[in-house]
Amino acid sequence: MSILSLKNVSKSFGALTVTDDASFDVPEGQALGIIGPNGAGKSTLFNLITGNIRSDQGNIHFQGRDVTKVSAMERCLTGIGRSFQIPQPFEKLTVFENLLVAATHGRNLSERDVRDDCADVLERTELIKRANVPAGQLSLLERKRLELSRAMATQPKLLLLDEIAGGLTEGECQALIRTIKDIHAQGVTIIWIEHVLHALTSVVERLLVLDFGKVIGLGDPDEIMASKEVQEIYLGIEV
Repeated sequence: MSILSLKNVSKSFGALTVTDDASFDVPEGQALGIIGPNGAGKSTLFNLITGNIRSDQGNIHFQGRDVTKVSAMERCLTGIGRSFQIPQPFEKLTVFENLLVAATHGRNLSERDVRDDCADVLERTELIKRANVPAGQLSLLERKRLELSRAMATQPKLLLLDEIAGGLTEGECQALIRTIKDIHAQGVTIIWIEHVLHALTSVVERLLVLDFGKVIGLGDPDEIMASKEVQEIYLGIEV
């Protein structure tokens, strides 16, 4: 069963087409990776899925429901959560307070109702010892973990990760991969945009390739990366 389905979704800004007739399904419980050169339309695709921008044509279904015209807030409440490429926490609030904000607004519940869940999320993302630290004092890895934690605090059924491994050292990247694998193992469906390919392919079961807003490949990661077209477009290798 597909948790997410896009059918012929397109989006243009003036004469620039950033999503071009995109169609694909994401089975429930799967991890899908998305790659493509800069400007390929990856983040725009996320914004279309989350409802931050509206498509010009096509349909988006989440858990069998047509959400094409549903607001970003309502999509969050129904189970679509995301992290952003550049973490922007409330820096003067503590780590735990940041999660409370995400959980109360993302689930439409009171602080009392979500406090235990927020603590559980911090345990899973290895931030529990930093719960009372202002977010502005966190290291880059901890800020990435907080960005992941805020998305998880909404209890998403579908988790979108936007280049969450970018800028990390190899050791930090491996630590974050372990956390993402644990989240995925607990049944959360993941779509992950990433340029750090070894991180991405260590988690995802399928790989989707975008180029100029168009889906040019979707399938097994090894087969996709061995494709002549993908190597020429994404890796810049003339095959």
